[in-house]
Amino acid sequence: MAKVLIVDDEKELAEVLSEYLKVEGFETMVAYDGIQGLACFMEFEPDLMVLDIMLPGKNGVEVLKEIRTTSKIPVIMLSAKNGEMDKVISLGAGADDYVTKPFSPLELVARVKAHCRRYQSYYEEQASSVAAGVCCGRIRMYPDSYETEFDGIRVELSSKEFEMLLFFVQNTNHVFSKEQLYQKIWGMNEYGDIGTVAVYIKKLRDKMNEAGFDYIKTIWGVGYKLVPDDTGME
Repeated sequence: MAKVLIVDDEKELAEVLSEYLKVEGFETMVAYDGIQGLACFMEFEPDLMVLDIMLPGKNGVEVLKEIRTTSKIPVIMLSAKNGEMDKVISLGAGADDYVTKPFSPLELVARVKAHCRRYQSYYEEQASSVAAGVCCGRIRMYPDSYETEFDGIRVELSSKEFEMLLFFVQNTNHVFSKEQLYQKIWGMNEYGDIGTVAVYIKKLRDKMNEAGFDYIKTIWGVGYKLVPDDTGME
């Protein structure tokens, strides 16, 4: 049974989400501020977290940053504002998804189920990965520990950055549309925002460019592909 931690100062909303998730077979815990949320995270050890941005004590982004120092679990951010900057900041801090209030509890439950399914499936697929890691050009990735090296230097990637890069590494020179990438990495289509893909492509490119890599190519009107520099291709 997957465990979901809900952190939201709107107590009625948090309790409603908790009840919906329990009906779907999840075990839940609810917290109403950032400090309590961190304490519950340590105690409950959830498989997924639903986290509001605007929280007393510590805001959601601060909580997320602390969580990301030790955990790769999926985190869905909630916000009462429909601002692009909030979304970019949340995803930049390591969130896996972003939902604007008001929303349907059924939609949120669908997202939770999709993220949990994708997260579990990912680990099952990588369970047989060899300790030597997966190599592509000057990139080496370790699926069992979510570690990445560029030219032998450790680079910190969020869980979704890692999964996206690993997917590209395992499918070099293959072009994928935004829709295909969203389905493969996030495991959703109906409830998803494929604009998230462009945000993560930029984040990956920024980190790779800092290390002197220009592997991710845009194929205009089609999508993206990864071309390692040792293939002799531009």
